[in-house]
Amino acid sequence: MVNNFFSKKQAEQKAGNSFLVFIAVTASVGGFLFGYDTAVVSGTIGLVKAQFELDAIMEGWFVSSALVGCIGGVLVAGELSDRIGRKKTLILSGFLFSLSALGCMIPETHSELVFYRILGGIGVGIASILSPLYISEVSPAHLRGRMVALYQLAIAVGILSAYFTNAWLLDLGDSTDIQQGFLHEIFVEEVWRSMFGLESIPAILFFLTLFFIPESPRWLSSKDRNQEAKIILERIEGNVIADEDIRSIKSAIAKEEKGTWNILFHPGIRVAMFVGILLAILSQFTGINAIIYYGPRILEEAGLKLSEALGGQVFIGFINVVATIFTIWKIDSFGRKKLLLAGVSGMALSLTTIGILFLFNLTSGSLVLIFILVFCASFSIGFGPVVWVLLSEIYPTNVRGRAMSLATFSLWIGTAVIGQVVPWMLETLGASWTFFVFAICCIPVPFILKKIPETKGMSLEDIESVWQKDE
Repeated sequence: MVNNFFSKKQAEQKAGNSFLVFIAVTASVGGFLFGYDTAVVSGTIGLVKAQFELDAIMEGWFVSSALVGCIGGVLVAGELSDRIGRKKTLILSGFLFSLSALGCMIPETHSELVFYRILGGIGVGIASILSPLYISEVSPAHLRGRMVALYQLAIAVGILSAYFTNAWLLDLGDSTDIQQGFLHEIFVEEVWRSMFGLESIPAILFFLTLFFIPESPRWLSSKDRNQEAKIILERIEGNVIADEDIRSIKSAIAKEEKGTWNILFHPGIRVAMFVGILLAILSQFTGINAIIYYGPRILEEAGLKLSEALGGQVFIGFINVVATIFTIWKIDSFGRKKLLLAGVSGMALSLTTIGILFLFNLTSGSLVLIFILVFCASFSIGFGPVVWVLLSEIYPTNVRGRAMSLATFSLWIGTAVIGQVVPWMLETLGASWTFFVFAICCIPVPFILKKIPETKGMSLEDIESVWQKDE
């Protein structure tokens, strides 16, 4: 009997883990599309700029237009997800990704291209909140860090895929014997169209698979649909733990003000809100998207040809993936704060070194690329995954979507600013001082981390209670 009992529990646990992995991976495809959509533009900038004869300001608008869409998506996603649910809002994101990817293959004017980029940006904005939030709400405490970090891994894989396909399509355009027709236009004559268009394949897959995942049990419980929530938790964690979780969730929700923004301004929660916003902004002001968007241009300034620069971007993307896998492996044992401190230290060191190399014209050879790789690896160990994990953990259930909206809104404001001003910084300040500015933005992070608890191994409800004690 005892053996049968343990065999049954093991079978339940295995099935629960498989179910959890399925829904976490499905939600993480939003991160893949986020990464691809963000990075694909790096290979198209020069081509689109030449075709539509863009000046520096319009070049910046082409890059940052999707980020404006992201901001719009962020503004609606939190409120929408708290009202209609995480799943339905994610489905909307998948639809917008698909429409944008297909639309970016066919525009005849710069304005049309910008319109479809904005649509894709709205999808990115929604996914950037809902994918990590949803994964956080379905994951057990002891696995939550690595499950949410899957989202950052998906972003890194998406970035790598964009770099790889950009380089591959550029080479294909130079070597293919397609002479005419639509295929000639999108693969040879105007290859940037196929760079954007290939995103439609994972976008449509994301949209369809979202119909097969459950709603967030914590959102269901916040709407007094506790029986539905319990059924989902039982599939993930088993009967006993599901009962405990439901009791804990109901107790935490009972202490909250029902779905109001006022919670965010309570003394303890206010600190969490402030910390989340600062970390989100600094994750962008430290320069990661300057590398993603303008990496080829920076590498060209270091003496590489465009094809070599795009190849360098592929290598950067590969390093991002490897470093993120390390973080997934260690985040639930090392903890969030330790990884973030280590990553930011590596970023500050590498950014300063790159600035010095450009300042003294020591950019020949592979030195710049090596330290860019160190910077990207450091970002993927710390800021990349850890910020998304923290933002998905530290807010109360009833307003988690709205709170993440504010923090992620700040992140995308930072991203839009970087996308717009980096061409100006490179032309006016030069590459050296551009990197020095990014290095300076690393300095506040250790001081900010002193204001938050280490959240590894804590349930979402236990984390919430820590902030409430400070009220």
